Amino acid sequence: MSRRARVSPADAGLPDGGRRRTPGLRREEVAVLAGVGASWYQWLEQGRDITVSPQVLDSVARVLRLSGVERRHLYVLAGLNPPLRPDPDPAVLDMCEGLQRLIDAWMPFPAHIMDPYWNNIAFNEASRIVLNHGQEGSSSNCLIAYFTDPVYRARAASWARNAPTVVAQYRAAWSERPGDEGYEAVVRHVSGASEEFARLWARGDVLDGGQVHKELEHPLVGTLLFESTQLRVPARPDLTIVLHNPRRTAEADTGAKLEWLTSPEGRRGGMFSVAG
Repeated sequence: MSRRARVSPADAGLPDGGRRRTPGLRREEVAVLAGVGASWYQWLEQGRDITVSPQVLDSVARVLRLSGVERRHLYVLAGLNPPLRPDPDPAVLDMCEGLQRLIDAWMPFPAHIMDPYWNNIAFNEASRIVLNHGQEGSSSNCLIAYFTDPVYRARAASWARNAPTVVAQYRAAWSERPGDEGYEAVVRHVSGASEEFARLWARGDVLDGGQVHKELEHPLVGTLLFESTQLRVPARPDLTIVLHNPRRTAEADTGAKLEWLTSPEGRRGGMFSVAG
């Protein structure tokens, strides 16, 4: 009812919309514009136990000009599984600057942000130094780089252990956007470049993104141990934030090593290091 009250008759294109004094749409008007019966729509507002289809809910959402999150909430109220919302509302498209500040504040620990296809759209300085992000010769796509970047491959002592998980998580990401050709293009590219990937992809494993333990061997500081965690922002379901947190082990002392690597002294040393 509250959503109906905020749509003016004029906005809905009703003939007498400009002359109406009462704000909002009447129930009967919503029913006509959505192509449903007036009684049925009244029962919907009253929360009665009626049969509701996704197509009808989408029609109602269109008439009431519901946002993506409001449309999902309508599905929940009707007792249906909410639709996937892979694309953000236009009102939150300017979040990227704030998310860049977030990963910059994560320094000296690596952090980066991926789009739905796992293309890196942002990363902090620690991610560049440790994970080779943004470096010449390295793909901006994290899946492609995982299987084709020789620098990362040489550093990743946990590469073979984590490869099946990485592939299974990419398949799960693809399943959120069925029919999206962008994923097929990435898979086709990696399959042609890596027999290891093609073999793992053929297994058909699926795994939600979560937390992965990584072990890297950096040419300047030696062993680095991380917990890599994927985070999603509900308002930007098209983006995934990946934060690397040092695992607390006395042997590796990863936090102290990252402090040095990202210091002016460490960056000068990195200019002369040889990868691998």
